[in-house]
Amino acid sequence: MIKVSVMYANKPGARFDHAYYRDKHMPLVQARMGDSCKFYTVDKGLAGGGPGEPATYVGMCHIYCDSIEAFQTGFAPHAQEIMADIANYTDQTPIIQFSEVVVGQS
Repeated sequence: MIKVSVMYANKPGARFDHAYYRDKHMPLVQARMGDSCKFYTVDKGLAGGGPGEPATYVGMCHIYCDSIEAFQTGFAPHAQEIMADIANYTDQTPIIQFSEVVVGQS
């Protein structure tokens, strides 16, 4: 299993609409990807590693798929629509990372 992490830096003055991201954008991603998206999670940054430090990321999601190829098969046909929706919740450029899930929930 792989995880695609999409992270948005917590920059001063950055716009990020958590409600839109949670309630509209991520359900759109899941609907378009269909069975290629096993499940996803959404995170809202609360704090950094030290006392009083801001969170590194204002928001992020993690999309779980069987493989990178499965992700690409589900995402690619809808990439233009999904990417165009980003402007509806943020002015940030996402940081994307693909990871292998080595340990998961049981």
